[in-house]
Amino acid sequence: MADRREVKNAVCTFCGCTCDDIDLVVEGDHIIKAKRACALGEAWFLNHSADKDSPAAEVGRTAVPLEDAITEAAQLLAGARYPLIYGLSNTTSEAQRLAVRLAELTGANLDTTSSVCHGPTDLALQAVGKVGCTLGEVKNRADLVIYWGCNPAEAHPRHFTRYAVTPKGEYVPNGRRDRTVILVDVRKTASAKVADLFIPIKPGKDFELAQVLRALADDRPVDKTLAEETGVSLAVMQDLIDRMKRAKYGVIFFGLGLTMTRGKHQNVAALLALVAEFNRFTRFTGIPMRGHGNVTGADVVLTWQTGYPFAVNFSRGYPRYGPGEFTAVDLLVRREVDVALVLASDPMATFPQAAREHLGRIPTIVVDPKRNATAQIARVYFETAPYGISSPGIIYRMDEVPLKLRPALPSPFPSDQEVLSRLCTRVEELKYA
Repeated sequence: MADRREVKNAVCTFCGCTCDDIDLVVEGDHIIKAKRACALGEAWFLNHSADKDSPAAEVGRTAVPLEDAITEAAQLLAGARYPLIYGLSNTTSEAQRLAVRLAELTGANLDTTSSVCHGPTDLALQAVGKVGCTLGEVKNRADLVIYWGCNPAEAHPRHFTRYAVTPKGEYVPNGRRDRTVILVDVRKTASAKVADLFIPIKPGKDFELAQVLRALADDRPVDKTLAEETGVSLAVMQDLIDRMKRAKYGVIFFGLGLTMTRGKHQNVAALLALVAEFNRFTRFTGIPMRGHGNVTGADVVLTWQTGYPFAVNFSRGYPRYGPGEFTAVDLLVRREVDVALVLASDPMATFPQAAREHLGRIPTIVVDPKRNATAQIARVYFETAPYGISSPGIIYRMDEVPLKLRPALPSPFPSDQEVLSRLCTRVEELKYA
């Protein structure tokens, strides 16, 4: 029987909650139990093993030594006219920092998965700012929790129980009984079962609702007919405003229901402005519900390395920012890039057809622990150690709190950080020798 051991307080990197209280039971080369993990986290941990049979590197689907693959990838990047580096959301911040370095060395476009999810949130933050907080503050202080355009019951299963709804806090000692929970969405999702009040809104009317709420909070007159085009009656809106003003500490969590519908960054800007204005009456904060384990870290690292959170171009030797111009989907649809490096992402499974077609035409380098759809079309593929399970490092929770990973399994594969570090070294040798 294989030796059994336990890893205490491991960090789950499946979603933006990044729960850091998971106790893993390891038997041989497998994790057999993930205590306190949700269904998504449990599947994440239990479906990884220290597989030693597959090659660490392939060129043209042929196994090669790692150094040969590094050289091939470096030659592609160093010789590219207009390369793209994309992904970064499912890897460590150390690897993300090296991706920035590689983009600088090659004059590449650098984009993260934020451009197809919470990129509009980043644009709104630049326009109006954010009154934020940590999830610890929510747990200990919030007596009013609003979820807008998101479904944590299915996307972030432990968000209710660990951070926002049921846990007992210093100023909400009775937990759920001390809190009011409101859900604003276009339909009743599984999360509606948790809410004290569900407010159905017409699709694409988030901006209008947020603006009417701002007017009501300021006691300005509102046209009843125009207001009710949102699908929400003025009476319900006024009730919501009254609840928000009575709260001692309120928080709004918002998701892709705002960022990926009509209005996009304008929706988020209106909501963040509403949050900021409510601090005249009480304490109110806003937090985006981030999806991938370290997508928040990607925004953080790119911002403090380049000044911008995504869609960064280094072709002139310094970082330039251009959502819509330097974002991955737009570059691929316009057929502008000639080489792509995909780090910890799977655009072939998620991008629109025109983008996928061009990605399939050009030489693509994939760095990922899983042989996903993008790996199937890769010119060079590096199989790497999964972060948080076999690879250490730092990641950021959705509230921008950094956490240290505690890997549980050894891996025969290099980490993303090692592959990118060697790529940077080899590209420097090729370009500046």
